[in-house]
Amino acid sequence: MDKLTSMNVFVRVAKLGGFAKAARDLGLSRAMVTKHVMQLEGKLSTRLFNRTTRSLGLTEVGESYLERCQQVLQDVEEMEAAITHLQSEPKGTLKISSPPVIGAVHIAPALAEFLKIHSELSVDMILKTTASDLIDEVLDITIHLGKLNDSSLVARKLASSPLVVCASPAYLEQYGIPETPNDLNNHSCLVNWALPPRDLWYFSQGKSIRKIKVSGRMQSNVADPMRIAAISGVGLVMLPRYILGNDIKKGKLQVVLESYSPPPLEIYAIYPHRKYLSVKVRLFLEFLKPWLQQKLSE
Repeated sequence: MDKLTSMNVFVRVAKLGGFAKAARDLGLSRAMVTKHVMQLEGKLSTRLFNRTTRSLGLTEVGESYLERCQQVLQDVEEMEAAITHLQSEPKGTLKISSPPVIGAVHIAPALAEFLKIHSELSVDMILKTTASDLIDEVLDITIHLGKLNDSSLVARKLASSPLVVCASPAYLEQYGIPETPNDLNNHSCLVNWALPPRDLWYFSQGKSIRKIKVSGRMQSNVADPMRIAAISGVGLVMLPRYILGNDIKKGKLQVVLESYSPPPLEIYAIYPHRKYLSVKVRLFLEFLKPWLQQKLSE
């Protein structure tokens, strides 16, 4: 039996937590999955799993072997990607994750246009507020907003979007217009957890950056509730202009503190650390970067 196939089967059993689940995932019989794992255990002269009638867990050796197998399989994938890199037409499925608002407003339309150009490609798209695990979720790309903290990933900056502080005209008429960032201490500031740190707003002042601790009557992990609350007069909000732009144009929201512009929100594409990008990833990133830069400048 092919050792690489057996290693792949072992990894799927470990990740999915069961032989039956791995069999369904791989399109194999449970007996064949068991045979692959037993062959590996026979060659290694050790057990990789602790099996009971109710549970399945990796042994200490199994945990170490899992890590090595994942690295070997990734190396093989990189080698194959180096060859397919010469392809001109992307094929297969592009799996991408994005925060909800920018995903729906900008990434999804870009994907739709990209699919029109490349007829042999399909897309799986996940919209979620928390960062996706590229390895565990088998993703090709994750769109990331803000500062990057994980140095094990490759990141490509795609664009940046201005952040603006806004409130409804009714709120500003009742509570006054803040003239400096320090004035925010006397206002209700609606906090969006998706832009960490959750209780600090940053402002540019010359060449320095000021941080202001804020609090208010409402918080959320997504932008839309904060946008709606601001329009309703509950408080001030700081969000990317691509979220608030239409509300500003329609007069539902008014920009304040324009002399103290917040640092822009950086937008990245991140993907697993590898030397060679697949054609579908490379071409989509080349397509997405100018698309975003144009849309965010409008």
